Amino acid sequence: MLSHDYYYKSHSDLSFDERRKLNFDHPDAFDTDLLIEHLTKLKNGETIYRPNYSFVEHIREDQTFEVIPKKVIIVDGILIFENKQLRDMMDIKIFVDTDADIRFIRRLIRDVRDRGRTIDSVIEQYKTTVKPMHEQFVEPSKKYADIIVPEGGYNHVALNMIIEKIRSII
Repeated sequence: MLSHDYYYKSHSDLSFDERRKLNFDHPDAFDTDLLIEHLTKLKNGETIYRPNYSFVEHIREDQTFEVIPKKVIIVDGILIFENKQLRDMMDIKIFVDTDADIRFIRRLIRDVRDRGRTIDSVIEQYKTTVKPMHEQFVEPSKKYADIIVPEGGYNHVALNMIIEKIRSII
């Protein structure tokens, strides 16, 4: 499994305060070219060493993680359908459609609990970058999906279909 979130650009040349003001919800926040390179290698049977990103410090960590190629590679991320080259590498494109209120609540809980953020900072980021970027990039990319799964993990019919398709591949 490769998460687009592993591939945030580092911006190690910026101070912490400068990094925290960046728009992390724009496609340019990611090193998608590196993700494409890594996915190509995995599809060619080569091992990769994927980056790891600290969401607390807003910087790419020095430690990398070995990823061994498998028959099924799951690439996840809210902006993975925005890039045509990345999209074209996917055999099945699944868009998990979740209500905006649920997305916001999940982000609020995660960012406060796991990333040391304040409620006010999460709300401000949501209003200034998260929601506008979702409307500009994420929602329009839904049209590229082969399958749209409403209600995410709670849609057992869709999950069973996806599981069976993966089983047929492996």
